[in-house]
Amino acid sequence: MACNHLQIVQKIDELTPWSSMPARLMTDVMEDNSSWTALSIDHIRISAFNFGIVSEDNDEGKEFLLSLDTVVPDDILERIFTFLPIVSMIRSTAVCKRWHDIIYSSRFLWTHMLPQRPWYFMFTSNESAAGCAYDPILRKWYDLELPCIDKSSCFVSSSCGLVCFMDNDSRNAISVSNPITKDCKRILEPPGAKFPDYSTIAIKVDRSSHSYTITLAKCKQVPEDYVRWDFSLYKYDSRNSSWVTAVEEVFIGWRGGDDSVICDGVLYCLIHSTGILGNIEPRHSIIMYDLIAGPSKASLMQSSIPAPCSLTCGRLLNLREKLVLVGGIAKQNRPDIIKGIGIWELYNKQWQEVGRMPHKLFQGFGEFDDVFASSGTDDLVYIQSYGATALLAFDTKQKQWKWSAKCPVSKRFPLQLFTGFCFEPRLDITT
Repeated sequence: MACNHLQIVQKIDELTPWSSMPARLMTDVMEDNSSWTALSIDHIRISAFNFGIVSEDNDEGKEFLLSLDTVVPDDILERIFTFLPIVSMIRSTAVCKRWHDIIYSSRFLWTHMLPQRPWYFMFTSNESAAGCAYDPILRKWYDLELPCIDKSSCFVSSSCGLVCFMDNDSRNAISVSNPITKDCKRILEPPGAKFPDYSTIAIKVDRSSHSYTITLAKCKQVPEDYVRWDFSLYKYDSRNSSWVTAVEEVFIGWRGGDDSVICDGVLYCLIHSTGILGNIEPRHSIIMYDLIAGPSKASLMQSSIPAPCSLTCGRLLNLREKLVLVGGIAKQNRPDIIKGIGIWELYNKQWQEVGRMPHKLFQGFGEFDDVFASSGTDDLVYIQSYGATALLAFDTKQKQWKWSAKCPVSKRFPLQLFTGFCFEPRLDITT
């Protein structure tokens, strides 16, 4: 019996063994804010990953008689797997040991597979670190628990399948994990003072060696001084599992923030004007530090880049090694009130507008606070209001805005807050 690659791919779900776990309630795929139906779904249990999937109709066509395990060689099977979305690939690891080993160990597979769009993990701000992850390709939400963290209130950064978490208390407990495989590692405690006033972390994974760099910026007001702020930057290298102090500087009239990102070997940090010296506008600027070249004779403030306009808040993203700023556009003469959201890309130290959220979509969030959550990778930007579960995505390449399928997480009380972050779903990256 002849069988092409597409037929094999279509039959993978039929070959996957399902566990007898209790059913859970997840959302149907909905495009807008209309009513939705909770569906009963099964769970697949793999030692590393548990998630629920929306049930689908069974194909009652012809019986599939070909034994893939005995006919298809490894190199052909690898090529077939490269066409699968990550969820189908995860399910395929449960078919047999051979498939499991190929998916987890094949370097060819992960370097030649079709692009996997970043997932978005949404959770509510409470003691639990559990929530739901959104797959933009299949437009489905999956139940997912994060490893290595005790509370949802933490600082988060992600890169190439790994997510870095830092606690919100002492801001010295840092862990790195792969949310899909549940591989997790608590790294060495960083140097510097505990309990800084402001801090931010960023992680960057080398896609060739899978080693990673973590940066931690701390900022603390000089005691009894309303003008000066101590700013320090520390860098962690996974290859030698050690921290080094990169920068120690005093800011005057400016303070560090809680947002940073690494793009093409350069760390970018968002800083805020204190207004104490009359420097009201711009309220935000970007400082840069070259992680490869190391410290410069010039201060960080000398090379800072002002924000493109007056912002209520700003979020820094790495989209294909380019710095992108997602900011809340402030009303004129009312810098604490948001009137819209803009997206800019930094090119030759100049901001170029990539997109601006249409007012109709902005109103679709309901009551939008002056601060919000936003993250992204590749060509996709996610934007989420802290006060609701609505999730909006912007494709910077196609210039398209699109709501996600409705999130199954429900708001239980009026002041309940939600947040989230995006990450690349991968099975081959370890801590």
